[in-house]
Amino acid sequence: MAFVPLQKRLKTDIAQALKQELKVSNVHALPRLLKVIVSVGLSQKKYSAKDMQQFILESLATITGQKPAVRRARTSISEFNIRENMIVAMMVTLRGKQMYDFLDRLIQYALPRIRDFRGLSTKLDGGGNYAIGIIDQSIFPELPAPEANKIFGMQVQITTNAKTDVRGFALLKQIGLPFKKPAAKKASVEKKA
Repeated sequence: MAFVPLQKRLKTDIAQALKQELKVSNVHALPRLLKVIVSVGLSQKKYSAKDMQQFILESLATITGQKPAVRRARTSISEFNIRENMIVAMMVTLRGKQMYDFLDRLIQYALPRIRDFRGLSTKLDGGGNYAIGIIDQSIFPELPAPEANKIFGMQVQITTNAKTDVRGFALLKQIGLPFKKPAAKKASVEKKA
């Protein structure tokens, strides 16, 4: 069977399935994907070196196909050894075709490469949006295997226009995110003697 891109499936198969599941007749009332934000927080102890920051910048650009924005600290916080104007994070906001391409690669290639993967959590944020924490960037096939001291984690935030978790979960499930199966409740029946 030929691979069908996510952008095309959203207009055909996924739209039909969502119309039936949410009992909506108007296609324009269905929940949609708005943007995907990929971000990396830089711990000052581990990622303060310039070469490590450059490695993270290049890796994020390779994964997303877009140059990351560098986020700097606005104020100094002595407890965390953060000084004003210090680099604390890097992020990329994806929309349109780049967003659909990234989600295709994430769902089809990257998530299945996670070791001992048992599925994603089914918790959304209350407004239909979903966040995925990735511990190791090497699950993306476009990156070469990193050295042990060059492994970093990232957060992928999927933003939808669904106002409720039920509508957002229905959209994400139809897209193909591999959620955990709900655990079967053990029914213990006690017999009265």
